[in-house]
Amino acid sequence: MLVLSLIVSFLNLFLFVLFTILLITKYLCYPDRWKSLIRNPVTSLFAGCFPMAGTTLINVAVQVVHTRYHVGGKGFLYFIWSMWWLDIVVSLLCCWLGVNAMFVYQKHTLQTMSATWLLPIVTLIVAASSGGIIGQALVQYSATYALNTVVVSVFLVVVGLTFALMILTIYLLRLILHGLPPGASLLSVFLPLGPTGQSGYAILLAGQNFRILFPPLSDVSQLIRLGTHENSVGVIVDIICTCSAFLLWSIATMWLLYAVLAIYTGLGNSVIPYRISFWGLVFPNTVYANLTIQLANAFDSRAFRVWGSIYAAGSLILWLSLFLRSVWELKIFFIAHEESPSTATAQIPVQYTSSGSSFSQHRSTGNMSSHSTEISPHRIETSPQSTETSTIKYP
Repeated sequence: MLVLSLIVSFLNLFLFVLFTILLITKYLCYPDRWKSLIRNPVTSLFAGCFPMAGTTLINVAVQVVHTRYHVGGKGFLYFIWSMWWLDIVVSLLCCWLGVNAMFVYQKHTLQTMSATWLLPIVTLIVAASSGGIIGQALVQYSATYALNTVVVSVFLVVVGLTFALMILTIYLLRLILHGLPPGASLLSVFLPLGPTGQSGYAILLAGQNFRILFPPLSDVSQLIRLGTHENSVGVIVDIICTCSAFLLWSIATMWLLYAVLAIYTGLGNSVIPYRISFWGLVFPNTVYANLTIQLANAFDSRAFRVWGSIYAAGSLILWLSLFLRSVWELKIFFIAHEESPSTATAQIPVQYTSSGSSFSQHRSTGNMSSHSTEISPHRIETSPQSTETSTIKYP
């Protein structure tokens, strides 16, 4: 499984670098497109997916490449740490500037509101969970750097979760007043699992880090010094964070049940055609499965472990089905592109007759039936012909 994860991660890295280069090239060549992106009330929301894609690479680099295979050592970890700080800057820009653009440059209504409003906000929560992973790896080199990383992560998750809960309240009001989103937008009902599930995971990691980090730094704070001997402060913080993670898991489970009911009642027997936006289902479902498994380890609960394994398997099947369908759609696109030049354009002669003199001209047409056209000073009359020659007579 580790080898498979590395293969997928390197593919992810290749695609991330490729699309980043294409994106930079696009806005360098067409700088006016940036203004249109900011003013677009739908497309601008997906800008938050960019830093979230970067955090997946950071997590794999820390957990698998550095911690599991011990590649790179201290220098490699510090490089990944610097990339995390850069990712935070981009996440903050997506959150604050993105929400400010919704205030100033875009027009939104409660009826058109959807759960995609969460995308600029979730960037902070995802960066916070990545900081928790980096903090666990940094503690062997510098407890101070690790503590700073965890503290910043807590700040990010608190701000992101506060924003997310506000938007989820508005989204619930929208569902009550205007009903379920139409068509393929109905699948956005799964998006609330993203901020709730990922926030729980980030807070759980913060508690685990504080349990380890407080003893080495116990001489810094009077509050922490109270539990120097038995590390009672670190244990208490870890317990509070674990309970908070379970609370967020409960909220995520509530939204999951609402999402399943929405799909059942909203779709019925209808089928939604495949769209690239279906990939948005992967993140919220996988983070919910991840939080469930982490809580199973924290509580040593068989029920959480079984439910998390089932949901993780379902998320993997979802990812595989979307991957295969995307490859199939891409194959169809290239086949259609290759066949399009072979569609010959019919060249039919057109004979013009004017004042006794006539000349012929070839005209390109698709699958058009030929006809004879007679032009008078007042009207044009057309009549079907069995030949492919059109004769135009001028009086």
